[in-house]
Amino acid sequence: MYSEERIKNLKKMAVRIRSNIIDMIPPGKVGHLGGSCSIADIISVLYFDRMKGLDPKNPKNPERDRLLLSKGHAVLAQYAALTELHYFGHEELAKVKTLGGMLQGHPDIEKTPGLEAVTGSLGQGLSVSQGIAMALKLDKKPAKVFCICGDGELAEGQIWEAAMSAVNYKLDNLCLFIDHNGVQATGTTKDVFPIENLGERWSSFGWHVVEIDGHDIPQILDGISEADKTKKVPTVIIAKTIKGKGFPFAEGKAQFHNAALTEEQYTECKSIIANMKKELGE
Repeated sequence: MYSEERIKNLKKMAVRIRSNIIDMIPPGKVGHLGGSCSIADIISVLYFDRMKGLDPKNPKNPERDRLLLSKGHAVLAQYAALTELHYFGHEELAKVKTLGGMLQGHPDIEKTPGLEAVTGSLGQGLSVSQGIAMALKLDKKPAKVFCICGDGELAEGQIWEAAMSAVNYKLDNLCLFIDHNGVQATGTTKDVFPIENLGERWSSFGWHVVEIDGHDIPQILDGISEADKTKKVPTVIIAKTIKGKGFPFAEGKAQFHNAALTEEQYTECKSIIANMKKELGE
């Protein structure tokens, strides 16, 4: 069992992450609202509870756990967490996707402290994560590597090459989250490129499979704990989520995969965030 305070604090951080995401995409500025908000609760648990060795004063600490967003277009959620961890100031959020800013539309390790790889060419992040996990094993480091993929991304063949390879090398220090929100850039995954029975598919490749509600904090914590206990094979946590979670006008809609908010929608988002904070006592 988890303490009420622990769960409440992680819920509060998930709200801050969503609030920071909105700050990065004011009216008229195009940004990936949907897929960033669907992983906000997972990001909260990873950065503010599970991941060890994080140090904004020493972002390359060799003992740190790593997180890579294979779905790099959702990096707004990662920026939202990193600013709360003081890797950079909140004022940088307003400079997202500008020539003078350190926060680009996809992860850029040359510009942004706290990132582990350049990602966003879909299908590649799991392979990069596997390489890092193998290096940590060779160096006898206890750190874990977490990777987040989108469900639409699973249409990429390189994902499945990495799936086979990670099992071959017994990478039990690798944990993959699949953001299973059912919606991609141009429609539902069911209509665009259906990949059904995800649990059975990953199990057939030899992965340990955990299926959770990706917005339920205790379930996310349980999933990671189960991954920690699993030896000699990697773990995949299939997280059922809602694209645009938290903002009803955007939930489950492909049009908010990457879009600009209107003044009215932005104001609505701000009101929703204020109500979320009030409910949690902030």
